[in-house]
Amino acid sequence: MSEVALAPRPTSRVPDVARYAAVVAAGALLHAAFPPRALWWAAVIAFALLWSALRGARVRRAALLGLVFGWTFFLLHLVWIDDFLGRDFGPAPWLVLAAVMALFTSAACALVPLVARLPAAPVWAALLFVLQESARGRLPFNGFPWGRVAFGQVEGPYLRLAALGGAPLVSFAVVVTGFGAAAWVARPRDVRRAWPVLPLVAALAVTPAVEAQDGVRTVAVVQGNAPDVGLGLLDQRETLRRNHLRVTAGLATAIRAGEVPAPDLVVWPESATSTGGHDPVLDGAVADLGVPTLVGALRRVDGQQENAVIAWDPRTGAGASYAKRELVPFAEHIPLRSLAGLVTPFADTPDLRAGTEPGVLDVAGTRVGVGICYEVAYDAVLRESAARGARLFVVPTNNAWYGRGEMTHQQLAMARVRAVEHGRAVVVAAISGVSAVVRPDGTVVRSTGVFTEDTLLATVPLRSDTTPATRWGGLLEALFALAALAACAVGARVGRPARR
Repeated sequence: MSEVALAPRPTSRVPDVARYAAVVAAGALLHAAFPPRALWWAAVIAFALLWSALRGARVRRAALLGLVFGWTFFLLHLVWIDDFLGRDFGPAPWLVLAAVMALFTSAACALVPLVARLPAAPVWAALLFVLQESARGRLPFNGFPWGRVAFGQVEGPYLRLAALGGAPLVSFAVVVTGFGAAAWVARPRDVRRAWPVLPLVAALAVTPAVEAQDGVRTVAVVQGNAPDVGLGLLDQRETLRRNHLRVTAGLATAIRAGEVPAPDLVVWPESATSTGGHDPVLDGAVADLGVPTLVGALRRVDGQQENAVIAWDPRTGAGASYAKRELVPFAEHIPLRSLAGLVTPFADTPDLRAGTEPGVLDVAGTRVGVGICYEVAYDAVLRESAARGARLFVVPTNNAWYGRGEMTHQQLAMARVRAVEHGRAVVVAAISGVSAVVRPDGTVVRSTGVFTEDTLLATVPLRSDTTPATRWGGLLEALFALAALAACAVGARVGRPARR
């Protein structure tokens, strides 16, 4: 590929040191936009800086700038991986994963000089950025969709756009605003370039769903807590089970004493116990509650272990279940096992068995959509649940592995995006926190602290309407990808030297 500039004007004379300083600052600002902070606007500034740094850059330089931008962002955003594995295993998984993710931003930035030749260049460049988010959510080994721009917008107005087009539309709106604003600042007298305000205006015009359509349900979350021991949690299975049985017994006592109202449904976190189909202790605990309970459990099926959520009835015991489908690469399933020992301590651990059915369970008179932990980062999981009639979402998770860092807050942000995207309340049940109850408009009405023993009790609305994002979100993402690739093709053709 020939070296092409960002614009059909002479190469910008911005010194390299200024460019690289700008992209480092942009990566740090993008991370700052994510929870537990409420600095959503920092992402817009980040992309304005990135556009300014890319201005006049040729393909090779743009790729290097994108690599530095991406690595800065992911090193900060994924430091919780080092909190988890670094103390016992070393920093290799954190550093390698951040570098691999940065390759995607590098590729997107390398293509920016092609689309910069076209009218409305910031639009096509923003579509490239959404394309790289889609790609790294699928590749390699089923991808790693953490750190999407949309997940940093839960405190800002752009979140409303999730109801129209899901996470891809939110990411596009933020990136195009930043890119477009930087392009306008470069030529402020051209009023036609003031269009970057349009995505924000469009977001403010959307009214998120809030009201109940099919009644309400009172849901209780059991957070039994766990020791903060990182990899040592592998040896704490009995502790987790004992903690959650104890907190469940306390909830049952409070219900009988009239201290709290009886819920319609109780939710346990992911992998709070190990169990088979026959478990007299769990039978007794749920019978004591007198309330249907969703139990997050590791169980063995046909010689393989599954990460599952089981609907436990107070009279009949274990019933229908959902097994996690999107398994964590290099943890719950091990690609390249012969080399995996270089980047994961789980290289000798047998793969979990992946589920095959969508996450919907009929329990407590309600169709409940289920996404287990990591699955909330994937668009399709809860979209399928909503399309199959789920009125409420439940996200059991185990974040105790990752210490007191930002991982659990980042994951809660994903649940908030899913709430708005599909117009459903979301109940997040975490072993050590943060557990939370999220309304369909993305607001958190109840939450717990981290590494605390607690229960949550809240009444949530049930909804049956499907949003545009539920119906057409996957199609919109595909159209975004096709538009980005088409823009690259046209840009390459425009820049091709004419034949004699």
